[in-house]
Amino acid sequence: MTLEPSRVLARIRVIDLETAGTGPHDVCEVGWQDVVREADGLWRITDERGARLVNPGRPISPETMAVHHILDAHVADAPLWKAVAPGVLQPEGGVVALAAHRAAFEQRYCRPALTGGAPWICTWKCALRVWPELMRFSNQMLRYQRHPEGLVHELGLPAHRALPDAYVTAHHLRDLLNAASLEDLLAWSGEPGLLPRVPAGDHRGKAWRDLSDTALQLLAKDRDRDVRFSAETELRRRGEQPDAPPPAPRQPTLF
Repeated sequence: MTLEPSRVLARIRVIDLETAGTGPHDVCEVGWQDVVREADGLWRITDERGARLVNPGRPISPETMAVHHILDAHVADAPLWKAVAPGVLQPEGGVVALAAHRAAFEQRYCRPALTGGAPWICTWKCALRVWPELMRFSNQMLRYQRHPEGLVHELGLPAHRALPDAYVTAHHLRDLLNAASLEDLLAWSGEPGLLPRVPAGDHRGKAWRDLSDTALQLLAKDRDRDVRFSAETELRRRGEQPDAPPPAPRQPTLF
């Protein structure tokens, strides 16, 4: 959908990255898809999308190559991430936010110096809140559980390439924005994920409301940040406070 600039009230750019490994500069492809709010207040997907190959400055690992199938030869003549990023992350006209599915991954590479400090929406965290009845929340599982209106199947393929994944994520973002406010999505994205069910262990698959206070207190000390947050949220809903962690030992002194 091509829109007249005068009709666009706000723009969010969905970002997806493919990488060569886990290093701080390992981006080998970036894809983007814009979602805009029009004068009628509804959010819609536009024709503004694209992808760029990026030279990660190192060989692509076999593990990541097996996921996205980008070869070293594909990126040999591509520009480095620091040359590509500003034009993609700070487009002309600006954005009210950037978005990604499990955005913490993209934020590792899209540092504030490259984004201009734009806030982020995590569509994974927001999907947990808006569609808690769903069983799985990966980008592709959301696609096939929900069948978002207007998603052209072929444009969302192949999976695990930057542009198709950004295109699919944008459809989730559009529907989230039309179901909840931008302010809510930004607030939820700044917190850990509020899981609708216990993800593992003896209580796997159970809703938090079905757990005893004792089980919740134990899960509120779990190593997983999202599990802790979800258990703590249920305890607070019941009027209970999760047990505070023991205070850190004082730094010993010489006196």
